[in-house]
Amino acid sequence: MKHKPVIAVLLLLAPLAACGSAQAGDSSTVTVTVGYQSKTINTVTAGTLLRSLGYFEKQLNSLHDGKTYKVDWQDYATGAPITAQMTAGKIDIGSMGDFPLLINAARGKQLGKPTRLVSVTGYNLRGGLNTIVTSPDSKLAALSDLKGKKVSTSVGSAADGTLVRALQRAGIDPDKGIEKLNQQPAVGASALTAGSTDALSQFVAWPGLLTFQGKAKALYDGAELDLPTFHGVTAREDFAEQRPAVLEAFLKAQAEATDYLNDHPVAAAESVAKATGLPAEVVYLYNGAHGIATFDPAVKPQLVSALKQDVSVLKAAKLTGDIDVDSFVDDQYVKKALGSGYAKRLAAAPAASAGEVWPKGATETQSFKTPAEVLKYVSAHKDGIRAAYVPDATTGTLWFADKAVWVADGSRLLPFVAPETARAYVAAHGGARVVTYADALEQAS
Repeated sequence: MKHKPVIAVLLLLAPLAACGSAQAGDSSTVTVTVGYQSKTINTVTAGTLLRSLGYFEKQLNSLHDGKTYKVDWQDYATGAPITAQMTAGKIDIGSMGDFPLLINAARGKQLGKPTRLVSVTGYNLRGGLNTIVTSPDSKLAALSDLKGKKVSTSVGSAADGTLVRALQRAGIDPDKGIEKLNQQPAVGASALTAGSTDALSQFVAWPGLLTFQGKAKALYDGAELDLPTFHGVTAREDFAEQRPAVLEAFLKAQAEATDYLNDHPVAAAESVAKATGLPAEVVYLYNGAHGIATFDPAVKPQLVSALKQDVSVLKAAKLTGDIDVDSFVDDQYVKKALGSGYAKRLAAAPAASAGEVWPKGATETQSFKTPAEVLKYVSAHKDGIRAAYVPDATTGTLWFADKAVWVADGSRLLPFVAPETARAYVAAHGGARVVTYADALEQAS
């Protein structure tokens, strides 16, 4: 069913009555308003984790410019209301996913309130931050099975972009080939649980959360697209120009929070879990040492290139017109904030794929080179495992070991996020076969 998302999006982004945020004139007190998404956990270095660590406030206190700074942290479920508040002059700095960032750029230009992409939070170079899931008892086993089905997503989000591209590759018209339900993530999750939608395409952390809870199973791993997806930080242009030291203080604090997350991934996951109510095991799936996301504030060229490719998806959905990505991206502030260390961050690559086990009561995880080693450890410590993670044999996307689709290929045990990729491997490797998790554990022990 062809649906019309434009009106809904415009309503969400309708500008509110403008009033200053960090524009306090000659006042000695300046309030900096930061919009973030606590449960979109690949933005935590610019939101949830950063807030809990207090690094931004410490950086502001070190400015010694005669001003007293107050940070107003505002939590939202998606990027759209952050954009609405930014274009109304009520939010100075915000964080959101790549597709919402483009809408942020388009609305800012349209309303004469331009914004700039100033840094990156979490990214995945293959697109693994977005996943299509179905109910645990669903008969759907491949993307092609979605033809004529109801699929919930949030129109204008990166997860919607994944859905559109995946359907196109499967030869399904993303407008007419399915009945798309434009729903907020929590609403879509409830719809999937209630059986009122056949599948759900969403961004972190919803697919992992529902799978962990036993309320969903993966149908399509977004990393199969092999197109980068990321979350980033956007700032109002007028704010950046009028208060560059404040923006640089934020970016320094973000870099500190990034280092904390990378150095203390379990503690960071526990902190984010406490703040959001999400299970720490789910947070770690995405944000852990070998998690689906890599955190780095550097604005990498391959992410900018991916952003340019995303424009066509939004234009086709009539959510935006042309967007000048090059003028939207502005890395001068993060370069200045990080100084000589920026080049090193820009050149850094994601950690190599590895399996991990989080023992109960442990403050650190244990890493393993092969999935079979993970299974062997789990088999020997069945009552002492908090969570076990393995990377997809094709895409490298980390997934829960007990939720993965397992293939036995001789003595090798290979995990896959989605059944279709597992079947593709079996078809290409004579003698390989899909096995149950229990059988995989037994073979590895």
